[in-house]
Order: sequence, then structure tokens, then C-alpha cells
Amino acid sequence: MNGNAGQTLWVKAKGIIPGGNMLLSKRSEMFLPGYWPNYFSSAKGINVTDLDGRTFKDFSIMGIGTNPLGYGRQEVDDAVLSTVAKGNMSSLNCPEEVYLAEELIRIHPWAEMARFARTGGEANAIAIRIARAASGKSGIAVCGYHGWHDWYLASNLTDNANLDGHLLPGLEPSGVPKELAGSISTFVYNDYVALEKIVSNNPDLGVIKMEVARNSDPAPGFLEAVRELATANGIVLIFDECTSGFRETFGGIHKKYGVEPDMAVFGKALGNGYAITGVIGTRAVMESAQSTFISSTFWSERIGPSAALRVLEVMEREQTWERLSALGNYLRDGWKSVGEDAGVDISISGIPAISSFSVGSPASGLKYKTLITQEMLLRGYLATPLVFMSTAHDEAEIDCYLNHLRDIFELIARCEKCELVVDELLRGEVCHSGFKRLN
Repeated sequence: MNGNAGQTLWVKAKGIIPGGNMLLSKRSEMFLPGYWPNYFSSAKGINVTDLDGRTFKDFSIMGIGTNPLGYGRQEVDDAVLSTVAKGNMSSLNCPEEVYLAEELIRIHPWAEMARFARTGGEANAIAIRIARAASGKSGIAVCGYHGWHDWYLASNLTDNANLDGHLLPGLEPSGVPKELAGSISTFVYNDYVALEKIVSNNPDLGVIKMEVARNSDPAPGFLEAVRELATANGIVLIFDECTSGFRETFGGIHKKYGVEPDMAVFGKALGNGYAITGVIGTRAVMESAQSTFISSTFWSERIGPSAALRVLEVMEREQTWERLSALGNYLRDGWKSVGEDAGVDISISGIPAISSFSVGSPASGLKYKTLITQEMLLRGYLATPLVFMSTAHDEAEIDCYLNHLRDIFELIARCEKCELVVDELLRGEVCHSGFKRLN
């Protein structure tokens, strides 16, 4: 596996691009240091071809969850190509942004207005700016992962571990103004008492921002209590649906639980690989965008909303959220079966369409994760314990993947019985678990 073109380019990249690339979650060191293919030449369905012409089946992050319809869905690509042919930018506005706003409002009847951007981080920053303007207060309580901007990383100014339980550990707030210390409070999912304490102790708290669900379901009454707390205290409630949106319902996962926020943020799945994110909300809150400055040239390009409109059309026609959940549950059942057959204890988390499993203790878990990625790569898979489902996957492909995984679980079982040593099975370094500086 070593010496491939992707690794050669990655070494060069780390010398001329800080961190090697634009997204932490795509760094080679997060998967298989020294051996990960790194770069793709083409992608279609669930197949990804690297710079050496090797094709792998993607049972990992599927473009960080951006391709629920599979890579290169023809209908979406055709809509984009048509847009390109007509022109992507102009001194005039594109009508598609109006049509997309109408669609998202139709899908979420509680919402009345929308704004668009192109990345999840900036969409979350837009939502925070509007919410602060609407509430007239600057304090924020957060739960979950919401991007890289100052407002969010400020959580770690008072304690560098405040965000460790919110997806990525080790996020350094270097470069974030120290004056923002204390402006953000964090609370653990399903811990209503902690959130209530934050609200009662901070009269300047104007925003609660949270993911509706990621690794577990909300406890009975939790979301309803958060909604009531926000309403009673004049706090704007924002649901970050960048990851969860369109996976279990046609729209935000909050529709599944029947709790309506004041604002919601969407991304990833919305464009099926094309850059488009959206912020929707009530008129009373969203109109506050008029009292502050939120504007950017490329938020007005045409490809993003054109792609999103076609994606929504396909999703509604095919009811893709039902298929994603069914495939996710099929995969989870397969993981359980493989683990039981091998005598390996695994824990499974996440919603069905975005499932993950873990093996062993924290000390050995990363080693087993690296071993799985290493051995599945040899078998023609981009595979990690975190899998984003797409409608391009099917049961037959999952069965084939599970058959290969079964062999690797037998290796893990032998390691657990001390018949083998996992360190001796690894061909390179152990993968990283969070943010680490790359030299």
C-alpha cells in the first residue's frame, strides 16, 4: 500500500498547505497514516477511484455526509450542468435562491424566511449573528459541533476541554480573541438541569444552539423542556441540522420529535456534493438580519441552489430518508451479528443513516479502528467505524462488506484473547482521534 501517488502528494501538501488540506476530517492521519489514498480522480455511486486508478467502495464518511444520493447522482449533475451552460454568476440575482427559500419553508411550515450560504460553519455563524441581534443578548449555550468560527471556539478559552465532548477533542482556541472568554457555555446532551442552571446564572444568555440528535436519541421530554425554557426566557433556540437534516425525515430531524425551533441550519445533504447551506427561521427572528451586516459575493452564485432544488425533488419523490434509515438499520444489525459471531463486544451509536461502532477500551479502540481501515483498504474498501449511508448503497453491497469485516473481527477477537498483538498487525502509525498539529 505504501508509496502510492496519493501519499506522495499528501507529503507535498503538508509542506505548502497548513494542515495539508482544508478539512480536518479528511486528513490522512485521521484514517491510516502513511497509507490512506488521500486524493480521488473520480467518484460515482459508492465507488471512489484514487490517483493510481484503484477503485474503492466507500463504507466510510461519503464525502463527510454530503452525498446521501451517492456520488455523481445524474439528475443533480444534469441540473448543475444546465446551470453552468446558462451562466453561474451575473450582476443580477439568481431566481433559484427564491425558489429554494420557498421549498424549505414549505417543508418546514413553522419557518417564514431563509438565508443561504455555502458552508456549514458560515451558516452557523450567520444563525448566531441573527439570533444575537434578535435577542439583544450575546451569551450562548451550545451542545454539539458547530464549526470553526470564533464564537464557537471561544468555549475553550476558559477551559481547553469544554468542547472535548462535542465531537472533536483537542480544539485549540489559538487566535480567538481572549475577550470572548465566558461568552459561550457548553452543556451535555440530555442534561436539562445543566442547561437550566446556565440560563438562570446568565441574564445575558440570548441563544441556545444545539444538535437535535447525533449519538443518541433525546430523553423523553428533553427537547420539549429546552423549547419551553427558551420561550420563557426570551432566548432564540437554534437547531443545527447540518448533519442530521434529511436523514430521517424530509427536512430537519426535529420534525420526527415534533419540537419546533426559532431557527434551523441545514447543509451537507442539501446539495448532494454541491456547496449549499441554508438558515431558516421565523419572521420575527430572521428580520433581525436587516439590522446587522451579513453579506458575501459567492453566496449569490447559482450552482448551489440549483443543485439543492433538484436534490429536494429527488428526495421527495423517492422518500430517500426512509431508504437511508432502512439501510442504516440493516448495517447496524450486520455489525451486531459480526461482533457476536466473533465474540467481540461492540457499541453502536448514532442515527441509522449515520451509524458508528466502537471496539474495545479507549486505549485499544484507536488501534482497532486503524486495523479495520488498513485491512478493509486491502480488500478494496474505504472503511471506518463511522458510516454515512447513501441510497447508492444496497443490501447486497452491505452483505459483501460485512463478509470482509467478519475476517477482521476474528483478528480482533484473537487480539482480545492475547493470541495476537494488535500493534504487530499494524503496518504504520495509529490514527488520530481529534485535532493534532501536523508537522
